[in-house]
Amino acid sequence: MDVYHERQERRSDSCSWGSEHHHEQEPASGSCGSEHHHEQEPASSSCGCHHQREQESVSNSCGCDHQREQESVSNSCGCDHHQHSCLAIVPIFNHLDDQQMREISKTARTMNYRKTELIYQAGDRADSLYIVHRGKIKIYRLSESGKEHIYRVLTAGDFTGELALFNEGTHEAYAEALEDTEVCVITHGKLQKFLMQYPAIALKILSEISRRLDTAEVQTSRLVSEKADTRIALYLAECADANFGETEFTLPMSKKDLAAYLGTTPETISRKLTEFEEAGYIQQLAQRKIRIMDLDGLLMV
Repeated sequence: MDVYHERQERRSDSCSWGSEHHHEQEPASGSCGSEHHHEQEPASSSCGCHHQREQESVSNSCGCDHQREQESVSNSCGCDHHQHSCLAIVPIFNHLDDQQMREISKTARTMNYRKTELIYQAGDRADSLYIVHRGKIKIYRLSESGKEHIYRVLTAGDFTGELALFNEGTHEAYAEALEDTEVCVITHGKLQKFLMQYPAIALKILSEISRRLDTAEVQTSRLVSEKADTRIALYLAECADANFGETEFTLPMSKKDLAAYLGTTPETISRKLTEFEEAGYIQQLAQRKIRIMDLDGLLMV
């Protein structure tokens, strides 16, 4: 198998985490967790107006203080600058001019989720588009035996719930915050209106869906045809590639979640990383950091 050329030709969402190919700004990073039951909208949701710093997905309070209605567990934020910055990093919206962006921003509301909190779960009504402003979200399904399979990780600028753009149905997967996460939410009805006004948005969405299908095919092929150590080696190489060729990076998720993504076990992940280190391919550092010492050797695994 010519894994080297495969890596050069296409970058998987496995470590680019669904965002590096399309975003003009760099996302934040985080950790992971797991929980499969929650109220449909978390009580932790808040408004919180933030100003986005240049070239960072770090946000600060702008002092926008909105009173929360007692009966509501979620809130809409009226800070146009905050919503503008949220939508501006999304490929499906960032081609719009300022006036169009402001119009769409007024319809979005901000939701905050704590680590391990579910944004939605299988069976929930799919009626909104969720755009990650900061934090991370893992998208996964559960097998009949309850085993978790992660097939996408979202970071700042990524979105989920795109099927709500075309029709309302129910979610077939789970979306869970890997760390404290803030998302902008736009409902189905408002999305339909914008699709009619700005057809270019639909074309951008179709392009993104096509890319995701392509990535899913690559991932499925690897799960079927490649052994575990090859899948892990390719994943590490893609992490370096997604990090602009830097040989040192931080794994974006725990070994448990990484195993769920690569179709193996946490024990296998730990054992193979140790074997790679002993072979001189990588060096394991603190805080889930990895340094690649021999990329060519790693790609030949």
